[in-house]
Amino acid sequence: MEMKNIPFNTTDWSEIVPTEHKGEKGMAIWRTQQFDAVRVRMVEYSAGYLADHWCKKGHILFCIEGELHTELADGREFILTAGTSYQVADNAEPHRSHTNAGAKLFIVD
Repeated sequence: MEMKNIPFNTTDWSEIVPTEHKGEKGMAIWRTQQFDAVRVRMVEYSAGYLADHWCKKGHILFCIEGELHTELADGREFILTAGTSYQVADNAEPHRSHTNAGAKLFIVD
């Protein structure tokens, strides 16, 4: 990924208009900034959230609060807690996430 056409700026995430995204269960609230080809999001998952699809998009994902379970299509599962992250490339390993108690994440893709 080449990051270009992004002048220096700061973001007050509380000022970014949230959008709601329903999962198979629960809800995700996204606050999204688009910088050329780079999407940056602050995402909050409700308690009981389960993604409604297997994602093939690459991400760098950092867990700020809570606990996020991510299952890979091959059956492996990883658990993120506050202060941990995962990285995955586009089209590398389909994955989907769920959380029992909710989670807050910072995601770059």
